[in-house]
Amino acid sequence: MIPHSNPNPDATFVGRVWRPNVGPCLVVLRADQVIDITSKDAPTMRDLLERDDVVNFVRAAQGDVIGTLADVTRGSVEGAGEDVLHFLPPTDLQAIKASGVTFAESMVERVIEEQAAGNADHAEAIRKKVKSSIGDSLSGIVPGSEKAMEVKAILQAEGLWSQYLEVGIGPDAEVFTKSQPMGAVGWGASVGLHPMSSWNNPEPEVVLAVTSAGKVVGATLGNDVNLRDVEGRSALLLGKAKDNNASCSIGPFVRLFDDSFGMEDVQNAELDLKITGDDGFVLDGHSFMNKISRTPQSIVDQTVGRHHQYPDGFFLFLGTLFAPVQDRDVKGQGFTHKLGDVVTISEPNLGALQNTVRLSTQCPPWTFGTAALMRNLAARGLI
Repeated sequence: MIPHSNPNPDATFVGRVWRPNVGPCLVVLRADQVIDITSKDAPTMRDLLERDDVVNFVRAAQGDVIGTLADVTRGSVEGAGEDVLHFLPPTDLQAIKASGVTFAESMVERVIEEQAAGNADHAEAIRKKVKSSIGDSLSGIVPGSEKAMEVKAILQAEGLWSQYLEVGIGPDAEVFTKSQPMGAVGWGASVGLHPMSSWNNPEPEVVLAVTSAGKVVGATLGNDVNLRDVEGRSALLLGKAKDNNASCSIGPFVRLFDDSFGMEDVQNAELDLKITGDDGFVLDGHSFMNKISRTPQSIVDQTVGRHHQYPDGFFLFLGTLFAPVQDRDVKGQGFTHKLGDVVTISEPNLGALQNTVRLSTQCPPWTFGTAALMRNLAARGLI
């Protein structure tokens, strides 16, 4: 699938690509042309997004046409090397954070994972029990509200309270580190599952681009690859469940906020998910941002402030409504990935992010980090 043809002339899409014999470059998408706008004024995505005039700067930027969108797409298939023009994730120096348990429906699935202790065989029976007790009572509840605390008291009395419900309807959002700066992968790359996992799924999400001042300046798509069995064993294994080689994909482009696109569009975004397997399995899923329990801005506000600074800004996954309950092989076990699955996450305003599922040990190792980027930019005379 082509990532995006930018049919809206008012939309401003920026991203990063790898240019052979050059290295990482900032690009803007104009019609179907990919244009390198890397400069001393904006050598990194961090520097670009920190500009007060970012939209006007990008629109006025002169650069080199390095190919069409189709050209970059063709080079971005699995295993693309340094000798091929290909997509990189649109992040570089920014922290990569994620918020979890932000939708009532997927929140119930987290409770099921916990009750099942990561064992998919127990999921269906627990799902029936939990849903019979909770039902739709969590829908529409404002986290931290008086009503939410009443529901908490009832669930505690029934022995159904969970750490996932605490962050789902309690006052404090769950925000964790999804990946290290420079550690995500982009469109077309392999996404990795830790070999220890046998119960896992994609998580289609909107990802916000946030400056060091806490200002949201754009949005993109992300796959917060999720190891249900690992996290279900213990929430203290969240780092092992979430942050592995190639376990975070972002892209293909950041759509900058302007008069044609902003936070209201994010809050009303409708994401489609399609998984196609080598075994002929097809799954279609959806995530509707208007069903989120916390507003995106409130999650940003809980992430950055006097309590925590991000001098290079951050990208923030907003969570997903998608709950993978469709059985794939064994009745009652729901969905889990198989190697070779192609995952496509799409949204009309943001394009499409596509990746192929492998083991994290099979994905190309992460070798180009912050130090390598700095050396590359210095050699090019950009810093």
